[in-house]
Amino acid sequence: MKLKIALDVDGVLADVIESWLIYSNKIRCSISKEEITNWDFWKKFKINRYDFYEELTSCWKNWDSIPPTENSLSIATQNLSNFGQVDIVTARELSTDSFVKNWLKLHDITYQNYVSVIDGPMKADLDYDVFIDDSPLNAIKFLERKKNVFLYSQPWNQHISDQNIYRISTLSEAVEKLKL
Repeated sequence: MKLKIALDVDGVLADVIESWLIYSNKIRCSISKEEITNWDFWKKFKINRYDFYEELTSCWKNWDSIPPTENSLSIATQNLSNFGQVDIVTARELSTDSFVKNWLKLHDITYQNYVSVIDGPMKADLDYDVFIDDSPLNAIKFLERKKNVFLYSQPWNQHISDQNIYRISTLSEAVEKLKL
């Protein structure tokens, strides 16, 4: 059986939070990635939500400086595609789509379609067999819709645990779990 796999970008493929931290740490008190323990961490650091999202969007303008979350993403996404259709499914402002597509090309990411939604939890309404994501909010929505969830481990999703969530630290782990 061929699977339809929804693969997230920010926090799963692209470590955009690293780029944001470099920017943020120049203009406010220093924050480390490990201190970002909640999805809405900006509240804890008294950062305006709209400022945070605007800054994150701005980071994508320098797309070629955004690091990948791990080495060998190209190989891992190619291996994922052996199980079926891999689509990039991302929540973002449309203004960053071209930057993200350039980043995906730069890192030789294998995918068939690029799907952008306005808000992350909306992904759960899409017709996919497996979702690979780092958002705890999205993971909860996927579970509510009885979808298969591979939660890419990040400091902001460590509080999420459910027997129906497969936690992964690398995309290669997703490949191994899909073999079973």
